[in-house]
Amino acid sequence: MMASSVVAQEAFTAAWWNVENLFDTRDDPRTNDDEFTPQGDYHWTRRKLQAKLQGIAKTLAMMDLPDVVGLAEVENSYVLRELCNGTPLRVAGYRYVHHDSPDRRGIDVALIYRQDRFRVLRDSVVRVSDSAAGFFTRDILVVEGVTPQGDSVCLVLNHWPSKKGGEEAEAHRVEIAARLRGLMKELHAKYPQGAVVAMGDMNSTADEQPMSVGMAFGDDSVNSDGIRNLTLRLPRDWGSHKFQGQWDYIDQVLLLAGEGWLVGDLKVMRYDHLLTGEKNRPGVRPRRTNQGMRYEGGLSDHLPLRLRLKRINMDNK
Repeated sequence: MMASSVVAQEAFTAAWWNVENLFDTRDDPRTNDDEFTPQGDYHWTRRKLQAKLQGIAKTLAMMDLPDVVGLAEVENSYVLRELCNGTPLRVAGYRYVHHDSPDRRGIDVALIYRQDRFRVLRDSVVRVSDSAAGFFTRDILVVEGVTPQGDSVCLVLNHWPSKKGGEEAEAHRVEIAARLRGLMKELHAKYPQGAVVAMGDMNSTADEQPMSVGMAFGDDSVNSDGIRNLTLRLPRDWGSHKFQGQWDYIDQVLLLAGEGWLVGDLKVMRYDHLLTGEKNRPGVRPRRTNQGMRYEGGLSDHLPLRLRLKRINMDNK
């Protein structure tokens, strides 16, 4: 009789971060980016941009250089090239995937990845704007790839409409959530032994309608399709975003995976340089690049999340 042993592969690390207004300094006449120029309201200069890029690179280095990083609020390929090639990240061999979306401000989702840790097979976008209604938002970015061990990993990156749109925006978030649910199921059917990881700034918490209705999550963290909301494992007294003194997780990570995939951990990264004291409330908040019109010198109003996944194989001997 052949004996079998369990072999745990090296962890695959994925991170998500809304880096808040990662704009270049040039005016794009096709988008509403005028505020982020040297003459604009934020007096956005190359020095400020470089400080932000270096700070993002420093943070990812402190996170042990994740294999893949999903980013939100990225203006274009130029800032991604600067991040991958013009900062210390270049030694890790990061490359990027980016598509322009119809967002009116010109901000998109993107992926940076380490070539030695993730091989991109194909990438595509799912358009979720409603052009007939004049409602334009960020596309869903889908990146299909493989790890050095040969395991399939599909990354589905999201930045859903903000709550500023009221009931209309909420209805769009519910519709986009339903699209995401179907998309994750399609990718899982295509790669039944792989892992489908959906990450994003959903602009909704786990108990709001986009998750409860669109993604069909009930009281449990697993829906009827087997999709798990890993964010519900995180401490409730913290969050990735703070609004009016209240921490929450509008940044979420969902997983649909074949047999043998284990979640090592999911963490919100609370480094000191990402935080600052509240002005009129106790506690801390994310240190933003701009607080109102005042340059604060931070990186984002969101904190990054980092996920570790492992695949357990049976080695027959």
